[in-house]
Amino acid sequence: MSSSQPTRRGFLVAAAGIPVLSGVAHARLMRGRWPSVDLVDDGATAETRSLFAYLKSVQGHGILFGHQNDTTYGFSFETPDGRKSDTLSAVGDHPALFGWDTLILEGKEIPGAAWAGRAENEASFIRMVQDAHRLGGISTVSAHLPNFVNGTDFNDTSGNVVVRILPGGDRHSRFRAFLDGIARVFRGSVTDDGTPIPIIFRPWHENNGDWFWWGAEYTTPGAYIELFRFTVEYLRDTCSVNNLLYAYSPAGMWGGEPTGYMRTYPGDRFVDVLGYDSYDWSAGGAEFLSTLVTDLRMIVELADSRGKVPAYTEFGEYGEENQNPTWFTDLLSAISVDPVARRIAYMQTWANWGGTDRAYVPFPAHDGHGGHPLLPDFRRYAEHPRTLFADDVAGVFSTKTRSVSKGPFMHLVTPTDRERVATAAVVVRARITGATSVQVFFNVDNGAAVQMTHDKEGFWSATWEIDPAWLDNRSVTVNVMALVDHRRHIDSVVVLLGERSPLPHGWVDDFEGYAGDDAALSEMYSHFNSGSIALTSTHKASGNYGLTYAYDVGGAGYAGIGKAVDQDWSAYTALKLWVQGDGSSNGATLQIVADGAYFEHGFGLHETSGIEVIARFADFVPAPWDTEHRDQFLDVERLATVTRFNLYIGRGGDRPTGTVYFDDIRAM
Repeated sequence: MSSSQPTRRGFLVAAAGIPVLSGVAHARLMRGRWPSVDLVDDGATAETRSLFAYLKSVQGHGILFGHQNDTTYGFSFETPDGRKSDTLSAVGDHPALFGWDTLILEGKEIPGAAWAGRAENEASFIRMVQDAHRLGGISTVSAHLPNFVNGTDFNDTSGNVVVRILPGGDRHSRFRAFLDGIARVFRGSVTDDGTPIPIIFRPWHENNGDWFWWGAEYTTPGAYIELFRFTVEYLRDTCSVNNLLYAYSPAGMWGGEPTGYMRTYPGDRFVDVLGYDSYDWSAGGAEFLSTLVTDLRMIVELADSRGKVPAYTEFGEYGEENQNPTWFTDLLSAISVDPVARRIAYMQTWANWGGTDRAYVPFPAHDGHGGHPLLPDFRRYAEHPRTLFADDVAGVFSTKTRSVSKGPFMHLVTPTDRERVATAAVVVRARITGATSVQVFFNVDNGAAVQMTHDKEGFWSATWEIDPAWLDNRSVTVNVMALVDHRRHIDSVVVLLGERSPLPHGWVDDFEGYAGDDAALSEMYSHFNSGSIALTSTHKASGNYGLTYAYDVGGAGYAGIGKAVDQDWSAYTALKLWVQGDGSSNGATLQIVADGAYFEHGFGLHETSGIEVIARFADFVPAPWDTEHRDQFLDVERLATVTRFNLYIGRGGDRPTGTVYFDDIRAM
């Protein structure tokens, strides 16, 4: 590094007292026996097992700092050379973790190029992982995969993509071909002597949001879980990739309530790292920091109970105005003072691209540009004994470990839980790993058993012939039973039969089309922060069911649910719904997203008898944070492109929890 760059001092390791950061300390720690590691891949390489052991042992002693695209995008350099980075320019050291993304394979991120062939982009990707390894860093890989139905990007949420790329889907082969390319990168990421370089792979992140096609509104938890499981099993078992740790990372905030976070958890067999993505729009506001710490405490406790690594997998300061000059140290202080939250193994921020107001790593003055306002504080953050950069870590890949062998495991692949089936036949598929002698059957509602056979794709499968009379919106349970090495294994899913009756134009929901199944209802909505929804047959305006919303706004200050609409509402003038409040001083906010703008209308929840609420579109105003549209109106032109409806509960008094009821939400 040049003499003009600040340097990080070696005293950090000793001050932190981390027994895993030197070869000598490692030897002392591990003397006498090799620790066991229980990974998704019980055939993982020795170096991959060592990485997991290192991440576990660093907990509570220090937090590794990571940066996405650290050496490929930056404001302090123009030409990437595999070493220059804004982190290096700012603090004289590289991050401990280097983040990359599968967009490189499509030529949509440097060093990939749109004009290059797939093989060339794969080679460029491999080179980045190798360069990061030489710099002493750990590589993490996220996956913004393309829309395999429409041939568009990850943020095209149309096409029912998840179901169509699962086994049996009409886009499954396209998905497998893309995974083949990812596998080639992972297998090709080796050191000079051919040793595979361990990588933390984080697919299908932030799935509880509505911005990716694998998000909560565009698939069910059951389908998401099988997508995650298929990805792991295909890379590990079919492609023989054995240098990965697998990370699961929904977006926050949860208010410390694990139910929502775990709603789409693929299972301990498929996850090594429990991650959490959360960005700050508040410039380090007390409420954000409090909820963040509460959530990180939840992540750590969940990870500890399951033998996983907890991590803050994406973080950053989002503010463009009135930035807090001590944002980094305030964040670190809030995490560090909590004895549980501070046990996260690493925290990684996003890439430095676009305008300088989106510099997640502050940069120094350069080429006539002033330094980033948070640079002094970022340097204080980097100098803190609890933060670890590349020069602070050693022995990451050299710890001797033993792998915990996996026993047989069986799961139902198709149909997925709460899938709606409207055809006269469907293929039932199950996946069994770690088994030798196997007999497999399925039944429906504990009826006659149907024997399944091992097919050419490696699944146990059989065709379920469905009585056409059953396609009447009923729900049934499909059970798969396997006799594996003389032990019985069972997995079950609930399937909804028949087409769901379409709602009339302009309706958001009447809550009648879920076959009385609370899980099917919940899976149709995105969930924001802490709360749960269910059907109610007693609190309603009409029909058989209304909506029960049990909310908790004590952590984040608000909670909500949302649903895609995608309709032209230009012929309507108001939104109408039935509401029964809980007598609290909390308030509800109706939010309509139209042509990329967010418009809101609020009302109180003090009325405990059922009433009709009519909210005129002319009374909706832009959301306070949507400054881009602050002077605009929810007019006819906007109403022609309504894309979603959200319902939020905000804290207005001393009652952080409550239950309210809704029904018949529609434009009128």
